[in-house]
Amino acid sequence: MVVNKVKIDIQDLNVWFGSKHVIKDINMGIKPNAVTAVMGPSGCGKTTLIRAINRLNELIRGSKTTGEIYIDKKKVYSKDTDIFELRRRVGMVFQKPNPFPISIYENIAFGPKLHNMADGEELEAIVEKSLKGGALWDEVKDRLNDNAFSLSGGQQQRLCIARALAVEPDIILMDEPCSALDPASTAKIEMLIRELAENYTVIIVTHNLQQAARVSDLTAFMYVGKLVEYGSTKRVFEKPESELAEEYITGKFG
Repeated sequence: MVVNKVKIDIQDLNVWFGSKHVIKDINMGIKPNAVTAVMGPSGCGKTTLIRAINRLNELIRGSKTTGEIYIDKKKVYSKDTDIFELRRRVGMVFQKPNPFPISIYENIAFGPKLHNMADGEELEAIVEKSLKGGALWDEVKDRLNDNAFSLSGGQQQRLCIARALAVEPDIILMDEPCSALDPASTAKIEMLIRELAENYTVIIVTHNLQQAARVSDLTAFMYVGKLVEYGSTKRVFEKPESELAEEYITGKFG
């Protein structure tokens, strides 16, 4: 698929962990202010792909990456890239909610403090704005000093989204953000994902085909480390061009 305007341009991306070739020659352009779903069977490289965007794979010993990723036409893998700033701009929400064992308020304030973005009333405003952005403010505004672990699983995941928003990212990566949640919490997160696309570029990894169909504008299908199909979600689900994608979507394997 040709994407006229891209926020993230992935070119000839390959990733190895030791001798295992996990990502193989991926080329794709990711649109701004849209939700892109990455789907495929377990072990196909979905998580490794999105972790490559903010260089999280480098934290794994023995990893090697070749090719290039551009964000707003700037090289992610340049030796001049400020990784600290990159990971501020490209936030990550993990599969399992991972709040810090501190107060709700301090979870959100942590990033802005770390990046010297604000203090005092300005910091309080960021906390409120971020919690509203995470669709959590009305539920926690009277208990900001409570420990984050006092929240339900769904609330903890929205807290983690709010925490990512607090450092003013451009891009939000989500790795199976609903897999550990009940249906009611999943519905809230999915609604939030659609809202976030108004202001952010969102990439979501999911095993759930119905979720990809509900929340995304574009869908990428991966298989054994390769990008097999990529296009508008409607087209990929209704008229897949590859036999593999059709078999996956129709449940012949998964």
